[in-house]
Amino acid sequence: MSKGFRIVSLCPSNTELVFALGLGEYLVGIDNYSDYPADKLRHLPRLGPDLHIDVGLVEQLAPDLVLSSLSVPGMERVVEGIQSAGLRQIVCNARNLSGVYEELQVIADGVPDSILDRMAVTRVVQGLQARVSRIQEWTQVHPTGLRIYWEWWAKPVFSPAQDNWLTEITRLAGAENIFAHAPGQQVKDDGTRVCECQPDMMFAVWTGITQDKVPLAKILNRADSWQQTPAFQNRQIYVLSEGLYCRPGPRLVDGLEQLVSLLHPHFAQEQQLQPPHRYAPIRRISGEWMGGRQP
Repeated sequence: MSKGFRIVSLCPSNTELVFALGLGEYLVGIDNYSDYPADKLRHLPRLGPDLHIDVGLVEQLAPDLVLSSLSVPGMERVVEGIQSAGLRQIVCNARNLSGVYEELQVIADGVPDSILDRMAVTRVVQGLQARVSRIQEWTQVHPTGLRIYWEWWAKPVFSPAQDNWLTEITRLAGAENIFAHAPGQQVKDDGTRVCECQPDMMFAVWTGITQDKVPLAKILNRADSWQQTPAFQNRQIYVLSEGLYCRPGPRLVDGLEQLVSLLHPHFAQEQQLQPPHRYAPIRRISGEWMGGRQP
């Protein structure tokens, strides 16, 4: 049974959970947006974008386990389709780092013992927790007081709110999401609330848009109310990789370390964290790529 065990992943974060557990060789199909680790995914069949998975193609792959998700609004239809097809599925819906740890364990429990060392799961989870703990212990004593604006989309503005993992990641890095106290998963705005919050820094992580395609000139030419914020006055605006911040998976810890390396360079050096651009490319609002690294 285990030798031929077949897993299908319908969301990028699920795909990354599979590889974190060392189960990548059992993947037989993925969604269109899964892109990490790129060299391991090239040969796999693509089953459609997250909201429009071709359930018929999933059935043809005869998976033993389908990893669905509710991380994107509207994916409920896909979950229902997989259920109606009679396929065994695990539905992932992590909202924070604890949820990511739990999902690693749930997925591990959903595969045969013969293909996964149970202790390996513990090592993976404890390894992630240890990386987070060493940062948290320091930033609790050395908070920056910086107010961060995360931009998922520009018109209208969509930004993470209280219940989203980015609020936790920001706080762990010693800063504060400007919408940390707004209820729910996200805030929809015309920019008024953003400007009222006077963010010190802005991080653009536009969903589905690669960093090189984010229109920097349009961002810089926003209305006067934007220009009066510290982020715009001091040109503290960066375009980050959505892969490290917009997916509820293990690479959120990479995102946390990148953020800390950006905000606390001396601490990062002491802890032998990588320079921020080594985790993933970082584009400044000037158009310059930090460290010269491009996607």
